[in-house]
Amino acid sequence: EERLVEFGGGLVQPGGSLRLSCAVSGYTNSRFCMAWFRRAPGKEREGVATVDSEGTTSYKDFVKGRFTISVDNAENTLYLQMNSLKPEDTAMYYCAAKGEYCSGPNRLNFWGQGTQVTVSS
Repeated sequence: EERLVEFGGGLVQPGGSLRLSCAVSGYTNSRFCMAWFRRAPGKEREGVATVDSEGTTSYKDFVKGRFTISVDNAENTLYLQMNSLKPEDTAMYYCAAKGEYCSGPNRLNFWGQGTQVTVSS
């Protein structure tokens, strides 16, 4: 059974950094798309960044130049390095995955439980 578990959230001051981790277990497909999403209070869930098994990455404009998504295949872990954090980055962050490239037709079908990130002075 595939399982995703996020770690690394917390409280950070504006301008600070955090690194989120998403530990993946039970996933055997060598082809994948993995993503980070977030949901701020009172707002819809939104995508943040994606990476696939070819190493192709994409970012939403509001995090470009500040966030970096990466995957360590040996450790079965997805990361999101977040720098220059802003109060508007405050949200619950979720990782998600599917067994095809990100450009494929299917939805992400494996989700973690989320980790809270709060950016405040």
